[in-house]
Amino acid sequence: MNEIPQTAPAKATDTETVEQDLYQKRKKIYPREVHGIFAAMRVAGVAGLLGFYYLMPWILWDGRQAILFDLPERKFYILGMVFWPQDFIYLTLLLVVAALSLFFFTALAGRLWCGYACPQTVWTEAFLWIERKVEGSRQKQMKRDQRSMDLEKFSKKFLKHFLWLAFALFTGFTFVGYFTPIRELAAAIPTLDFGGWEAFWILFYGFATYGNAGWLREQVCIYMCPYARFQSAMFDKNTLIISYDEKRGEPRGARKKSADPQALGLGSCVDCSICVQVCPTGIDIRDGLQYQCIGCAACIDACDEVMDKMGYAKGLIKYTTQNRLDGDHTSIFRPRIILYASILLAIVVGTIIGIINRSPIDLDIIRDRNSLFRETGIGTIENVYTLKVINKDVVDHAYNLSVDGIEGMKLHIQKDRIFAESGAVIELPVSIEMDPDKLTQRTTEIFFKLETIDADMSITEEARFLGPLPMN
Repeated sequence: MNEIPQTAPAKATDTETVEQDLYQKRKKIYPREVHGIFAAMRVAGVAGLLGFYYLMPWILWDGRQAILFDLPERKFYILGMVFWPQDFIYLTLLLVVAALSLFFFTALAGRLWCGYACPQTVWTEAFLWIERKVEGSRQKQMKRDQRSMDLEKFSKKFLKHFLWLAFALFTGFTFVGYFTPIRELAAAIPTLDFGGWEAFWILFYGFATYGNAGWLREQVCIYMCPYARFQSAMFDKNTLIISYDEKRGEPRGARKKSADPQALGLGSCVDCSICVQVCPTGIDIRDGLQYQCIGCAACIDACDEVMDKMGYAKGLIKYTTQNRLDGDHTSIFRPRIILYASILLAIVVGTIIGIINRSPIDLDIIRDRNSLFRETGIGTIENVYTLKVINKDVVDHAYNLSVDGIEGMKLHIQKDRIFAESGAVIELPVSIEMDPDKLTQRTTEIFFKLETIDADMSITEEARFLGPLPMN
């Protein structure tokens, strides 16, 4: 009987190593505070975006909240403009513009969105700022976490998480304030006199912010965000990336400030690892471009500061392109950039023109599907239509309806008065009667004109009048 071969111990050890790498416990990253031009830009971006988010619901425009998505009333107020569900096309165009902008800026300058404007980055920066104010610098945080729980550690942790939760719940409250008038919501908070859905979304969005920005942080960028996985498809050798100048920096090594690196056979990198300490995702940029890099440029500011102290030229870590690193020419105006920019510009201009020329009246014309036409008892030809009148204005309107295109047409309306409340959609059955001798062809273009009685607004829509083949 043959013996079953045993698995070699070395292979078992390899398997255990793989499992440990795949499922190892997360090591907390303590990003070091950094100062510099890119840090200032990031702080300005965070302050601007958070300021817009938290302040905009409180701003009034024509007596109403400047931005309010009133779902029950199906009205969407944006800076004096009112949009309706019928204006869904503009939301579609907005999403297309956002996607193309992401493609354009990624192809041009890498992960600018991730480093400066992504909500995960913005709120993580805010939470890190709170953490540093409460717990102190990176070194203090690391030393405190290494020791057992005591009163000082507990009080710091408690205060930090209390502030995190308060900030996160205020974030959830503001989010709901874009859908429920925020002043009414604020007045209802002390007595908890608001609906269950408002409470649910305040808690859900608040705890999502607390979890993502306070606890998960870089895990969202590395493991949960799909953008990190497909961004390389938009990169080329002319895309701006953050890169370490290996030719200049290697071989790296510590030295005194007064030492001559050439005499020591060393490059400009002093191997201080500060570029790693400031990285919010914990990578070493000296290992090359990695998908975990969010393009925040913290390593550039940190390295430039070290180069200044050592008396070396800045730019050991910098924004550059792969072509420039290889000594080749870098081109900004290349086919994909021109294509993205052209399409983006065309859609943005078209969307702006469409919004400016958007009519508060909408008219849809539906022909009677039961018959193309019919002959009346007096020998005239009749076509039947159903008109859908949509009032997209903020006030009610009464309307006049007329038709043009063929001489002698008679318009019959089955309602004495055409009236539509704000946001209403009314169906209006109409018929057009025509002397067949006036028809010169089987189908003739006609035009319905709908105009308000109490305001100077109108809309004209095309339709077709069908009749028998004309006699020769």
